[in-house]
Amino acid sequence: MDFTASAKFIKRSPYKLRPIVDVIRGKNAQYALDWLKVYGLKKSSSIKKLLESAIANAKNKQEDLQTKDLKVATICVDEGPVFKYFKPSAMGRSLVIRKRLSHMKIVLKQVNVTDKQG
Repeated sequence: MDFTASAKFIKRSPYKLRPIVDVIRGKNAQYALDWLKVYGLKKSSSIKKLLESAIANAKNKQEDLQTKDLKVATICVDEGPVFKYFKPSAMGRSLVIRKRLSHMKIVLKQVNVTDKQG
């Protein structure tokens, strides 16, 4: 079963978020959440919030579900709108400043946990 969450208009550039997302793609949800908590950069906070939201959505749909039973199947960071404005530059020129926004979507899959007894 798939559980999804999405976040739009995140005030971080997708170019800065994609390397972090590449690390947690395909990993266990509990491992990814722990890794994002320890990772020291501020830009990882929006990814951590999105992962926590997807885990909460999964637990809301199935109450007996554990975080360790979930896997990050897909997570993608797409470009959102770009705010452009001009800033004065040297020798009477103007410089275009682009404030990039991101859209993120995450899909968690339930891993079939088999009991290994004996």
